[in-house]
Amino acid sequence: MTALMGIDARLKLARLYLCTDARQEQGDLPDFLEAVLAGGVDLVQIRQKGMSRADELDVLALARRIAMPYQGLVVVNDSPAVAGEFRADVLHLGQDDEKPKRARRALHEWAKIGMSTHDPKQMRAAISDADVDYFCVGPVWQTPTKPDYTPAGLDLVRAAAEAAPPSDPGAKPWFAIGGIADDTVDHVIEAGARRVVVVRAICDAADPGAAARRLKDRLRQAWRDDPAMEAYSIRAVQG
Repeated sequence: MTALMGIDARLKLARLYLCTDARQEQGDLPDFLEAVLAGGVDLVQIRQKGMSRADELDVLALARRIAMPYQGLVVVNDSPAVAGEFRADVLHLGQDDEKPKRARRALHEWAKIGMSTHDPKQMRAAISDADVDYFCVGPVWQTPTKPDYTPAGLDLVRAAAEAAPPSDPGAKPWFAIGGIADDTVDHVIEAGARRVVVVRAICDAADPGAAARRLKDRLRQAWRDDPAMEAYSIRAVQG
């Protein structure tokens, strides 16, 4: 088995980030997670409102067991309290959640915090916040998971690529999110993204593992096509 990389290296090398519910309707969460992680998902966020804390902790523990052989990271959504009890490696916060500095008090010392951003001002705030380790920009396109948000469009992706160039070892990793699928991923790549978050493109696919593999292959190719990203990858592995 390949030696386990540290959390920082795994985050920097991440390309494909999946948000999923607990698959209670389908009843296939273990098989689903195994398939998508084998297909190339690097981070898995379990995001299901209304679950009891006990059920959420059970689902997170399951995800961690399945993700570990793939060096995948499991992300807790919104709750520093759950993240602390779970000893989470990654906590993701929205603009209306607890502030990162306060949230960090619940986490172990190596844990990472992500932040959703929806406009240039929020993006710049995330970049300048020492307690934010990565950020997401979007939704790029309209999505039913965020029906109340006006799409940010590709301009926000371009702004992120300028403010935090993906190949800059000193820049925070960031992910484009919102409506990204097989037919749109090339647009965000062309706008400067090298990492994406997906939901329906994998969760609603007839073959989730194959859907993950297609997206991951496209992102891998984008990194290979960019000599600066190749150099970035080497530095990330070396620490």
